[in-house]
Amino acid sequence: MKIYKKQSSLADLGTAIGVGLLAGLAGTVAMTVSQIIEAQITKREKSDTPVKAVSKVLDVKPTSEEEKSKVNEEIHFTYGTSWGVARGLIGLMGLKGFPAAFLHFAAVWGTSLIMLPSLKVAPPVTEEKPKDISVDVLHHGVYAVVSGLVYDAITRKKKNPLKRLLH
Repeated sequence: MKIYKKQSSLADLGTAIGVGLLAGLAGTVAMTVSQIIEAQITKREKSDTPVKAVSKVLDVKPTSEEEKSKVNEEIHFTYGTSWGVARGLIGLMGLKGFPAAFLHFAAVWGTSLIMLPSLKVAPPVTEEKPKDISVDVLHHGVYAVVSGLVYDAITRKKKNPLKRLLH
């Protein structure tokens, strides 16, 4: 006798997306903390690349410096959280652990390497200093690792003791 029902593919997709969004949010928080710590150590100014990119894509401009900072944070968190959907789809393909985190990292960082220069809000990677590339890899790596750990922790299959008793 079975007391559980196998989820449909649509339910699996919805779960992967939902858990992916949670994982993406966690990864974005971790990346933000990483960026804050690194900026304090290196005395680097806070990046305004997110607001620059959205200003170009949507042809809008924040009305003040305070508004610019607020919008920059909102875009950063929305963008990072939404990339969690990709992590959910990677998990839906059956990948987990390092292979999934690496694929997620490659998708996120690879997209930024193409998108930001094409919008002319960042130089091509070939024109960046090795130190700047390393810092960017570090922050995106933190994002991908934390997103992956959270996704895998939430979706880890636990042994159901009730199931063992009934079978």
